[in-house]
Amino acid sequence: MAAKIRKGDKVVVLNGRDKGRTGEVFEVRPGENKALVRGINMIKRHQKQTQAQEGGIISKESPIHLSNIAIAGKDGKPTRVGFKIQADGTKVRIAKRSGAEIDG
Repeated sequence: MAAKIRKGDKVVVLNGRDKGRTGEVFEVRPGENKALVRGINMIKRHQKQTQAQEGGIISKESPIHLSNIAIAGKDGKPTRVGFKIQADGTKVRIAKRSGAEIDG
């Protein structure tokens, strides 16, 4: 099945403490139905010092469920994603709000 949200997409958070914030997807985990969005759903983790890394408290992104994010349209508002088969047989994603083709 084709993915509605892919790496590199600009998304809007629909639920949770980061509701309304936007960010870029930098990793998608289709098996878990989750994605990592840059700067969204930040958590703090205690890191033990190793030869390669310094120890201390680090901030990193936590996965967010795909149902809690939506593609940001041209106007920055969240939009649902649909699919359309073009004349040459390729499948493209379209924004339901505007009907415009989503780059990707």
